[in-house]
Amino acid sequence: MSIEENVVTDNELAFLRDDPEMADLFLAESLDHLGTIEAALLALDERPGDTTLLNDIFRPFHTIKGNAGALGVTSVQEVAHRVENLLDLARSGRHAMGPADVDVVLRAVDLLSSMMRDIGARLKGQPPTDLEPAAQSLIEVVERCISGQGEAPSPAVAPPVHAGAKADAKTTTETASIKVDTRKLDSLVDAVGELIIVQSLIQEDPALATRIDSRLAGNLGQLKRITADLQRSAMALRMVPIRQAFQKVSRIVRDLSRKAGKSVELVLSGEDTELDRKVVEEITDPLMHMVRNSLDHGIEPSAARAAAGKRQQARLALSAYHQGGHIVIEIADDGKGLDTEKIKSKAIERGLIAPGATPSVEEIHLMIFQAGFSTADKVTEISGRGVGMDVVRRNIDALRGSIAIASEPGKGTTFQIKLPLTLAVLDGLIVGVGKERFVMPTTAVRESLRPQPGQVHNVQGEPRLVQVRDCLLPLVALGEMFRLPHQGDPSRATVVVIEDGGSRVGLVVDALLGKQEVVIKSLGETFGAVRGVAGGAILGDGRVGLILDAHGIVALGRGGERRAA
Repeated sequence: MSIEENVVTDNELAFLRDDPEMADLFLAESLDHLGTIEAALLALDERPGDTTLLNDIFRPFHTIKGNAGALGVTSVQEVAHRVENLLDLARSGRHAMGPADVDVVLRAVDLLSSMMRDIGARLKGQPPTDLEPAAQSLIEVVERCISGQGEAPSPAVAPPVHAGAKADAKTTTETASIKVDTRKLDSLVDAVGELIIVQSLIQEDPALATRIDSRLAGNLGQLKRITADLQRSAMALRMVPIRQAFQKVSRIVRDLSRKAGKSVELVLSGEDTELDRKVVEEITDPLMHMVRNSLDHGIEPSAARAAAGKRQQARLALSAYHQGGHIVIEIADDGKGLDTEKIKSKAIERGLIAPGATPSVEEIHLMIFQAGFSTADKVTEISGRGVGMDVVRRNIDALRGSIAIASEPGKGTTFQIKLPLTLAVLDGLIVGVGKERFVMPTTAVRESLRPQPGQVHNVQGEPRLVQVRDCLLPLVALGEMFRLPHQGDPSRATVVVIEDGGSRVGLVVDALLGKQEVVIKSLGETFGAVRGVAGGAILGDGRVGLILDAHGIVALGRGGERRAA
């Protein structure tokens, strides 16, 4: 049987086109199996010859082959069958799976994943991807491995990456589960959000406030408890372990450390930490880019590490854990650390820092997230073109997250990413300016105060700074940002101190109106580019309140700008 042009032919897709639900199930299950295979292969790198792992790899390949054959997708069946033959020899003891064989099977995982994505795209009417050369090349390599003529690993390849944490492909605890289309889950979450809004509107309806009795109050209280429980359950349905993102990082560490000739021990912890499915999907690419940077810029070659008195094998740790209502992800390496002076001089050269300015070390380090910023002396295959880290920051901001850097010369760097558990709801502080209401995420609020006149410092006759203990913070008047009538004197208003990425500003508002959990609504593309605004929410009185974006407001304050648009 040969691989046809474009690998999967239109004839093979005929059955899947007739049964879209079966097609979705086949693609989803196949991608799940391929994820399981990849995790087991990375573990097999650590424990060559482990028959349990070999069986854990063989079984999902056999399932993919069987499902593809039953649905008439013979090209997928053929690729899976060839790899299955190699694995059958290995698990029966007739072939020793070495690093080169693991590389080949990982190539097969990549190819089959591409084939699944190609099938999904073509079922939606998109043009095919020509995967035929990759498929033919893979089958030839697999056949050479089966015949004992496989390619040997390159002598320049570094030792395999070690996963310091337990990396078993499967757990021993089995739980009953069903597969549900994510669109149905999203629809359910949206419906629950609308229910919470209506419940809040009823609870605060002025018409009920004048005639409420104990029975009605009890019923409303029960309704509030039930909707809260329903909301928690709906949110839980969207939660998935971050293991999926960590697994992709494991693969990239393995591949890039070998390409760069560096020996790296990858230590994983907290893979079972759960957060919103959307957050996991969106954070994967930023994590992979930051790990690439750590491998390329942070971790030194073996000779340099030896000269510095370090152990030859570098350590890269990736961890996730809960902190309050957030998830914290840390990427830590024991490399050379950030070169603060080099970053500063490059930032001055690009006009990002004034020549006479004295920014803090933290502010200097955050310069690496500026678009096009790079201190690399040469461009490598991995990084060095000054692209990527600005996208990392932008993606994290879009998830309502924050990022901080801690670095020590010669000892390493730690990136700490803080993310919300879910993107659907927000715990917010309600503030008022004139007749308008705004929502500030409580995670960005550090404190609030009514400053004395002596704490407010004017620049050219306008209040521009407020003294909070030993610090002078820029003032941003929320009313001025949105051109609203407001209390112009901060000493007669309220200043809310908000923080983002280590920087703080004082946000001037007329009043603090309380705390409320709100359902986040998108404002659409029209208002998507307005700095300082992250979305909207329907408040308890039925009015719409804008959700404020701490990062945008801090940037406005630090840049001396006064308005959001």
